[in-house]
Amino acid sequence: MDKLSVMKAFCRIVERGSFSRAADDLGVSAALLSREVKLLEESLGTTLLTRTTRSMSLTDHGRRFYDEARDIVEAVARVEDGIRESASTVSGPLKIGCSNSFGQAIIGPMLPGFLSEYPDVRVTLALEERVVDVVEEGIDLTLRVGAVLQDSSLIARKIGTFHQRLFASPAYLAKHGTPQSPDEIAGHRIAGFLLADHLLEWALTGPQSTETISVDPDLKISNSIVLSEILAAGYGIGPLPSFVSKGPEARGELMRVLPDYTLPTRDIYAVTGSRLGMDARVLAFIDHLRGALAV
Repeated sequence: MDKLSVMKAFCRIVERGSFSRAADDLGVSAALLSREVKLLEESLGTTLLTRTTRSMSLTDHGRRFYDEARDIVEAVARVEDGIRESASTVSGPLKIGCSNSFGQAIIGPMLPGFLSEYPDVRVTLALEERVVDVVEEGIDLTLRVGAVLQDSSLIARKIGTFHQRLFASPAYLAKHGTPQSPDEIAGHRIAGFLLADHLLEWALTGPQSTETISVDPDLKISNSIVLSEILAAGYGIGPLPSFVSKGPEARGELMRVLPDYTLPTRDIYAVTGSRLGMDARVLAFIDHLRGALAV
C-alpha cells in the first residue's frame, strides 16, 4: 500500500463528501477508492468512515486520521514545490571537476562572466589530473575528454570539440630545423602528454592521407599548459589542444609544425550523476561553457 497516495485519496474523499466525486477528481474508479479505504481501515484496525447509501461521515478515529493526513499531504506538497522551484532557479552550490589545463584555459576565464550573470550560484572548482568519482565526491558536473563511462548511472552530454596540432618554438625550429614531412619528426626531441597514451602514436592527417608515426617522448607532462610553456621555452616538438595553443600561437611564442597536418579531434563531455543532475545551475553553466568553447 502506498501510504501517501492513500492519504491523498482519503483526504479528497472527505473534502468532496463522496467517493464518486473524489474518484472523478483523481481519475480513478470509485470502487478502487472504496477498496483502498477498506484496506486502510483493516491495517489500522478501526473504522474511519461510516457509510450508508445516502450519506458518509467520519468517525472520531477518521477525523483524527484526516486532520493528520492532511497536514502530511500539505507538507509533502510544500517540499515538492520548493524542490521544483529550487531546481528551476539558477542559484545555490555548484561543484565542478575538470583537468588543470581545462580549468586554467577555459573554465577560469569564463567564470567571472558566468557568476556576474548568476550571482546566486556558489562555485567550487576542483582541478584534478584524474577521473573523479562524480557520485562519491559530490561533483555536480565533471568535464571529460571522450565519453567512456565505467558507471552506467552516469550521463554524458557532448558540449564541444577541440583540435590537436604539433607545436614548437620559433627558436627551436631555427636551431634544429623545421620538419617538412611526418617521417622527419623522429629526428627531433619530443615532449608528450603523460595521460594520453593515444598520443604515443601520432595519426597525422594531411592533404592527401593520414600517416601514423610512433613516438617515444623524452619528456612527459600531465598538464598541457605546462607542456606549452616547455615547448615555448625551446625544448622540442609536442602536441597541444587548440584551447591551450591558441594564446601562445597568437603571441608568436609557438609555431605550428607540419601546419597542413592535424592530429585527431577530441570531443568534450559534461558528465553528471543522472539526468536529474542536469538542473538549472548545471544547464546554465553548460550554456556558458559552450559559448567559451565556440570562441
